[in-house]
Amino acid sequence: MKETTEYLWLVQLDIPEEFEDEFNRIYNTEHVPFIAKVPGVLGVQRYVLEGSNAGIQRYATLYRVDSPDLPQTEAWKAASAQGDWASKIRPHTANASLSMFRAIP
Repeated sequence: MKETTEYLWLVQLDIPEEFEDEFNRIYNTEHVPFIAKVPGVLGVQRYVLEGSNAGIQRYATLYRVDSPDLPQTEAWKAASAQGDWASKIRPHTANASLSMFRAIP
């Protein structure tokens, strides 16, 4: 049996305070459910910063995926464009950091 490698797509970003409620509502009820349906997405978990000794982004989302190329696929891009995310939230995000990690066997 072929061993599969898992990857972690880490998305970190900030959103102005006045958009936080709408950001969290749309992220939880639209964006994550659409992305989670993309073949190859193994799981999604969101986080908010509680404390740090470095100036990092307030929000982080971990996407467990089966391929490092998945976030660049047409299926991912189409899912990401659904709902109000692209029009109401994306224009207000800032300080985005996108990182792909490979699981160490």
